[in-house]
Formats: sequence, C-alpha cells, structure tokens
Amino acid sequence: MSMDKAIAHGKEKRKPYRGSKAIDQTCRNHGSCPYCRQNRLHKFRDRKAEEDNEDH
Repeated sequence: MSMDKAIAHGKEKRKPYRGSKAIDQTCRNHGSCPYCRQNRLHKFRDRKAEEDNEDH
C-alpha cells in the first residue's frame, strides 16, 4: 500500500515530525546538525577529555 493510499484510508499510524525535526532533516534522531551532534555525543566527549587529562 502506498503512503498516499494508507493516509487516505486511515492506516498510517506514524506521527508527523514536530518542532525542528519537521523543518530540518539533519535535526532528527542521529542527526548531523552541530547542536544535535553535541547533545548526542556529550558523554563520549567527556570521557575523551578525562582520558586526555589522565595521560598528562
């Protein structure tokens, strides 16, 4: 069933994107915009910083 046909018959259950996800595709899950990437990789950056400090 095509997407248009599914929507017309009420079979489409996915919610539409809201907020910035609706505007910019790079802001979706696992996105590549700088803001989303920093939020997603926060703990890895902290671990790397700790490892760098331990080496010195």
